[in-house]
Amino acid sequence: MNFEQAQQEVNTLSKKPGNDVLLKLYALYKQGSAGDVDGKRPGGFDFVGGAKYDAWAGLKGKTQEQAQQEYVALVEELKAKDGQ
Repeated sequence: MNFEQAQQEVNTLSKKPGNDVLLKLYALYKQGSAGDVDGKRPGGFDFVGGAKYDAWAGLKGKTQEQAQQEYVALVEELKAKDGQ
């Protein structure tokens, strides 16, 4: 499975992953597609935006290729748990 295919297949899961897994998927996707985080961290009452920013920032320095490989591996793991 490649990165683009994994992006599509994650939407076919019958059970929505927990918030911690969703944040990891988001961060790996962003790192794999855009590289290191840029811009300012959302503040105020944007708790979701802040959590997403923090998750992505936690991957700073990881190459896009590494992030893509980890994203694919995580999607494959989720699919296996889902019985696909």
